[in-house]
Amino acid sequence: MKKYTQWEASLFELIRRTSVDLPADVEQALRRAHKTEKKDSRARWVLETVLENVQKARDNDAPLCQDTGSLIFYFQVPVGFDTNFLAAVTRMAVARATRFGYLRQNTIDSLTGESCETNVAHGAPIFYFEQCARTTVDVRLLMKGGGCENVGRQYSLPCVDLNAGRDLDGVRRCVLDAIISAQGNGCAPGILGVCIGGDRATGYECSKTQFLRKLDDRSSVKVLGRLEERILKDAKQLDIGPMGFGGNTTLLGVKIGSLSRLPASFFVTVSYMCWAFRRRGALLSVRGGFKKWL
Repeated sequence: MKKYTQWEASLFELIRRTSVDLPADVEQALRRAHKTEKKDSRARWVLETVLENVQKARDNDAPLCQDTGSLIFYFQVPVGFDTNFLAAVTRMAVARATRFGYLRQNTIDSLTGESCETNVAHGAPIFYFEQCARTTVDVRLLMKGGGCENVGRQYSLPCVDLNAGRDLDGVRRCVLDAIISAQGNGCAPGILGVCIGGDRATGYECSKTQFLRKLDDRSSVKVLGRLEERILKDAKQLDIGPMGFGGNTTLLGVKIGSLSRLPASFFVTVSYMCWAFRRRGALLSVRGGFKKWL
């Protein structure tokens, strides 16, 4: 029982902190954006309100947003580690975090429409496990709200309507169309995770793993890094701005990855994350003890 308690305590703290405490790189990006918007503009007022919300959530140990979202856990574990055990104890931590109010009861049975009291149900939370040559457990958590999930898009190239061919300019046109289609919905300023290639399912998986990157990094693949910068620059010219009220700050970041594909398919998948960019990681011992934040 002690083993379960240590694991549950560490994972509970990861969930709590992810829910109430916006990561430093995201808060810094919001503060920089606030300074660049015109005084007395709606964009500046929105960002000021957002920053007040960030501080109040931290001070009051309360969720940043009422939509605490889908919980997506990414685990890297030692070879041979019992991932069934890890999934079980993570579900216990999720149920506990729900009881304590750090997670809203917003896991819904798609057939009955009823809410799940613990947020533990078929398909919730979501797990990804990878066994590696390591001696510790690396766990990352994304909390992705429904509003930003709704404005994600997937395209198949070529796309005649966008005049988008099977090249990086075609990819750029798709991503800009996704931004324009959102029009500030999904709680802009947002962060985009993009995947070039893959099939329909792996495209979305890859696009969401881009959210685990730091906001100020660039892809190590030079051509993708340049594309990230180009799209971020182009988005500033759209005048969509925070919550769609106009302004420069439509996006806080663009992260692009790629997968191999079949000759017949060329998918461009765009996942959108709201300003409440709730993601955090922790390094745990194989006994569940906390070692450091990631």
